[in-house]
Amino acid sequence: MVGAWLGERSPSYRLRQGGDGDGLVAGGAGAAGGCGSASDRGAATADRPYFSGKHRVHGMNVPIIATPDGTILWTSGALPGRTHDLTAARIWGILRALEKAGIITLADKAYQGAEGPVVTPYKGKNKPQSQKQANRSHARLRGPGERANAQLKSWRILRKLRSSPSKAGHLCKAIAVLQNHRAAQAARG
Repeated sequence: MVGAWLGERSPSYRLRQGGDGDGLVAGGAGAAGGCGSASDRGAATADRPYFSGKHRVHGMNVPIIATPDGTILWTSGALPGRTHDLTAARIWGILRALEKAGIITLADKAYQGAEGPVVTPYKGKNKPQSQKQANRSHARLRGPGERANAQLKSWRILRKLRSSPSKAGHLCKAIAVLQNHRAAQAARG
């Protein structure tokens, strides 16, 4: 069961069944499953894997799983920013756990080729109208999960991280709890 797996990986999270749907939306930074974040960390030797020569900044990839209503269920530990989103999902065993639970997951184009019940949009230019419409519907359904990821990234502590990037996973878990608490408070009125 995905709930048990998520609980083992992050004891503060338990999979909540029910709600608006019984699927999950993997959220991401330009990709479902990754919360990319920059750090203004100096060039310490231990942090070198987190440095992007292309962007000239330290960064990390923190995969998340969100419900269709935008509630963050799980965040992983931080991986170097150069880690592809599909690779990060495989490292954390997300795809296997979702497949084992039989949960259909909506992801972005970075997850094309992923095994299991992962639904991605069509790629390429000059797509037929039916594929364009399918992509629009896919984006509409993925929107709340992406919004959850954007809200997670909006916390300034992640944008101006002054600790080791490897600690960002712990920060994301704490921020997800605070974000979910804030959303629950707003829903109560």
